[in-house]
Amino acid sequence: MCGIFGILGETTGKEEDLLNLLSHRGPDDRGIWRDGGVFLGHCRLSIIDVEGGKQPWVEDGMVLVYNGEVYNFLEIRKVLEGMGEKFRSRSDTEVVFKTLKVFGIEGIKMFDGMFAFAFWDGRRLILARDRFGIKPLYWAKSGKILPSPPNKAPIKPSLCEKISQH
Repeated sequence: MCGIFGILGETTGKEEDLLNLLSHRGPDDRGIWRDGGVFLGHCRLSIIDVEGGKQPWVEDGMVLVYNGEVYNFLEIRKVLEGMGEKFRSRSDTEVVFKTLKVFGIEGIKMFDGMFAFAFWDGRRLILARDRFGIKPLYWAKSGKILPSPPNKAPIKPSLCEKISQH
């Protein structure tokens, strides 16, 4: 269990306070990344590669915050290594990042697992979750929404939408 949070658009400087609302989901570590009108934050519960899987994962001008587990990440890693990709960790986070870097959003079809993520490719923000919604992902069109910790409703439920399966 981890917590991810992000804003695309105007930021207020209070984003870290909002990320703190998710700290119970990831007590082991937290990280933030911001660039202009993009803010991504992550609270981590360390399970795989405790030292190497820190987030946000930033590389080549792209950024990933990710919650979950991709069960077949070792098989995907072998495919990527065969294509010349080099790895600096043993984490599934890096495999998810490099899959999206190499294959784009189509890479999500390779993932067998439960996950939700936000991936900034330098031009656009991609939000995705597993097919069954085990790791749900919520987004808002307005900056007036607070993250929804378990067992608590968002402050403005009418502004919050669940990513649908497409």
